[in-house]
Amino acid sequence: MKTAPRAAARPRRGRTGDTRARIEAAAVALFARKGVDGTSVRDIAEQVGVSEGALYRHFPSKEELARELFLTRYAALAGEICAVEAGQGSREAKIAAVVGLACRLFDAEPALFAYLLIHQHAHLAHVPDEAEANVVEAVARLLRGAGVPAERLGLASALALGCVVQPAVFALYGRIDGPLAAQADAIAAAVTGIVERARGR
Repeated sequence: MKTAPRAAARPRRGRTGDTRARIEAAAVALFARKGVDGTSVRDIAEQVGVSEGALYRHFPSKEELARELFLTRYAALAGEICAVEAGQGSREAKIAAVVGLACRLFDAEPALFAYLLIHQHAHLAHVPDEAEANVVEAVARLLRGAGVPAERLGLASALALGCVVQPAVFALYGRIDGPLAAQADAIAAAVTGIVERARGR
């Protein structure tokens, strides 16, 4: 069985302009592998190849870095879900597009996915209620647009999210082989089934 995602190789020193991005990338990898509490500012600085003082010039504390990483990445995913929901296409096509989006995110950045999943409870109280910045609300908006009635929206959203998250967790720890995108059609079919049942069909 695979362990949690390993940190990427230490990035080479680059221009000052990309230091913040390199700090963020290193922090995501370390936080996913070691947890926020298990990662020190020195760990992040060494991974990036900068001094601790240089890191503090970009982020006032490790906790602020962890919070900003979560909120910005979580909001970016929510925004993409909302963009799919607002676009053209059938209910089934939109569900498939959102599932595909989540699978591609996992395949491209498993450490980011692990960080968002594992550390969500430390930050969710700071997530805005607006769907454009809140994945749960973005999914609820998608399902509402698919015809799920208000009284069934909470459970349907939870089930739909579970259909995506649990396979990703299994893939993260080696219980599902290959890219998660290979399972996207099956996952989308499961979510569509949840929607149809919630609509009373």
